[in-house]
Formats: sequence, C-alpha cells, structure tokens
Amino acid sequence: MKYSKATDYALHTMLFLSAFPAETISVQQLAERQNVSPTYLSKILTNLVKAGMIHSITGVNGGYRLRSNWQEINFMDIIQAIEGSSSLFDCSLNHGPCCPIQRVVLLAEEKMEEQLRSQTMSDLVRDCGSTYNRQYS
Repeated sequence: MKYSKATDYALHTMLFLSAFPAETISVQQLAERQNVSPTYLSKILTNLVKAGMIHSITGVNGGYRLRSNWQEINFMDIIQAIEGSSSLFDCSLNHGPCCPIQRVVLLAEEKMEEQLRSQTMSDLVRDCGSTYNRQYS
C-alpha cells in the first residue's frame, strides 16, 4: 500500500501551516520548503481548500492559512482530501461482506484509519515543539 506523492506534500504542507497557524503563507514559500513546483502544489492546496481545511487568501499578500479550528484536522482528513475515501482493497470476485479475504483487509483498513484519525497536526506541532519551528524558520 502506498499513498501518492500528493498526499506526502499535503501532510507536510499542513504540518508547516500548523507550526504557524496565524500566518498566511504563499504557495511559493510552501513549494520552496518542499522543493516542489508551485503549480503542482497549487493543485494540492486547491483540494485542501475544497475540503475546508485551509483558506485561500487572494491579493498581494495572499497565500494560504489554516481554518479557525485547525487543531481538529487529523491525518485521515488530509489523506481523504487528496486520495478520496474509497477502500484500498476491492475484492475482484465481488463476494461482498461474505468474502473472508475482504473481511480481513477491511478490518485492517479500519484499524489503520482509526490510528490516522487519532493523530492531528496540532499533536505533532505540540510534540515537536520548537524543534520543528526552528527547522522551518
């Protein structure tokens, strides 16, 4: 199982924004931090805006800023904003819920999603504290 590069960039972008929650940060700054094209990152940011996790600020001092209740955003929210919410596994034989293989895989997915829902960006910023802020200052 592998998440896309877009999900990796989205998670790192959200962590960076969470370290500076009151600031509006340009797409250029965000792209430079991750060594990625601003055009590519803009597409990712558009998905995060549509999901209601961040706000897009237009104008000369424009950029992106976290929503007001950003502390509630968890890993799964971000992953689903980029990857969608479909299951990682589709039983090729279409047995439905009676398929023992599908039951095992779906249970594993549920446990993984539970873990990802329990981890928020604010937890990471709190746990990393000033180390993370110094790294990105």
